[in-house]
Amino acid sequence: MGSGDPSGLQNRRELALLALVSSTLTRFRQKFMYAIRHVLAIGLIVGSAHPQTRPHVANSQSNYLGFDRNVYPGDAAMDELRKTFSFTGYWLNAPPGSASSNWLGKRTLLGEKGFGFLVLFNGRSYAQLKKGDPRALGEMDGKEAVRLAGVEGFPSRSIIFLDQEEGGRLLPEQRSYLHAWVDAVTKAGYGAGVYCSGIASKEAGRATVTTARDIRENADARKIEFFVANDQCPPSPGCVKSAPPPAGSGIDAKDGNCYAGNIFVDLDAATSADPSRGR
Repeated sequence: MGSGDPSGLQNRRELALLALVSSTLTRFRQKFMYAIRHVLAIGLIVGSAHPQTRPHVANSQSNYLGFDRNVYPGDAAMDELRKTFSFTGYWLNAPPGSASSNWLGKRTLLGEKGFGFLVLFNGRSYAQLKKGDPRALGEMDGKEAVRLAGVEGFPSRSIIFLDQEEGGRLLPEQRSYLHAWVDAVTKAGYGAGVYCSGIASKEAGRATVTTARDIRENADARKIEFFVANDQCPPSPGCVKSAPPPAGSGIDAKDGNCYAGNIFVDLDAATSADPSRGR
């Protein structure tokens, strides 16, 4: 209906969104109305997957608060979010449940705003992998992740995190895909990471396993960085004011969820303001 200017409409939407975000975050800051979820949730650990190597945790710096979100909230909203968050998730390909990524083309702008980056690439589901050659798909997707990172301007030292949505012990197809993806990314000169679950899954008897530990213990000398999720409850109706401490074990970490105006984000805790070294 009508022939209004689409860009003008977008600008008005962004300004309206900014007003909501600004009002809510200011109220949170003034009244400290921030609350972390009462159970473990998403958090950051950056470290080697070599079985005998513990992940590095900065000794001299307090933790940093970041967020990730499937849908880019708009340039104006990011200005307000920057007042609270040090880094942002950045999807190279379509996030879960989306047809495409609307984060593409925003790296330079977000860097100028002072954001660090958590660079994400959405991996394939088991249902997709069992219909094809998992190793070939992993290699293809790893090369695509590298290509997109290069197009977006992320330097070759940047860490790209593969989003492993399905939890529990990896099935052979999933492990083959992940290893091929990691090999393709590291061969191209980028760091390879995995964004995966740290929730314990029950197996036969009383045995339990977490996806993060399973990947780490079966890395076969591959260097893999980890961003570990432990997301076991619905989101709280607020935000945390300060970053919860990421764990140093390579498996467990903390964070929460946040509603800023009508924007929902996952809160991330990191020992670096630029977890993917993407600046």
